Amino acid sequence: MAWYFNGNYPWLGMLICAPIIGLWYWCTDQYIVQRALGAPTEREARRGTIFAAYLKLLPVFIFIIPGMIALALAKTGRADGLATMIGPNGEVIRSVAQSAFPLMVREILPAGVRGLVVAGLLAALMSSLAGVFNACSTLFTMDLYQKFRPKATQHQLVWIGRVATTAMVLVGLLWIPVIQGAKGLYDYLQGVQGYLAPPIFTVFFLGVFMKRLNAKGCLSALVVGFLLGAFRLAVDTPVALGMAGYEQGYVAGSFLWIVNNIYFQYYSAFIFLVCVVVMIAVSYATEAPEENRLVGLTYATVTDEHRRESRRSWNRLDVINSGVVLLLILIAYLYFNG
Repeated sequence: MAWYFNGNYPWLGMLICAPIIGLWYWCTDQYIVQRALGAPTEREARRGTIFAAYLKLLPVFIFIIPGMIALALAKTGRADGLATMIGPNGEVIRSVAQSAFPLMVREILPAGVRGLVVAGLLAALMSSLAGVFNACSTLFTMDLYQKFRPKATQHQLVWIGRVATTAMVLVGLLWIPVIQGAKGLYDYLQGVQGYLAPPIFTVFFLGVFMKRLNAKGCLSALVVGFLLGAFRLAVDTPVALGMAGYEQGYVAGSFLWIVNNIYFQYYSAFIFLVCVVVMIAVSYATEAPEENRLVGLTYATVTDEHRRESRRSWNRLDVINSGVVLLLILIAYLYFNG
């Protein structure tokens, strides 16, 4: 098997792809960062982010411990409904094991508590979906529609925002069969994020560190990265849906077979590298941005006044807490290494 077909979260893929997905999601996604951007001061935004980082360490145990309990109950036979997780050879069936939590809720919890848990899950799901749809509607309305229709009234903007939200809901519903036909929900979500994240990550983070980059380079990287990610999704979708002629995948050794079987983390790294090359090449082949428009946007153009203001917003305690978070993340990576 070629090394780039390795599907067991290899260390090289994690080293390159995990930071790209993580920094894209936590640092550039409007649904996430709008909380920090709404903070009254830089100090509160920073400390809120550090506190959120501590909270984000908890899902490691929230995900793992229920799975361990479900596996123990399934192997001991104390919960009949969980026995479907174990195959005839005594090994865990991964596709079924991904439903460990709902199976435990259904089979173990008493009726009253079960209802409370389900109500809590639905409330969390609805609030998350509401935030996502609101962010999508805002981006489409303010960043696209209003630019083409600058004289649009507030009534028209509200109406087009509702239309955009409805379209997003319909797309989500139509995409459910693709998710069901994938290898697993977690792997599928990681794969989609791995295809979407690299161009956005490249634009934001290279833009912060390189003041020579311009709008044409950024747009070129976004377009090329999107096309590469969309191509991979288009190749994967017929196999996931089990469409006629694609139940067993593509012909072994063909180009589409190679694309379909490349592990998503390596394909994500490939998109990232291509976006970096495209963004730098196009930027240097076109005119440089005006210096006065870059003030405060990159590390090289931050003013002394802003540096002093930022320095006053943090102290030794913030540095210690940031270091503790990084240390805990490193320990988690080293301990849960599979």
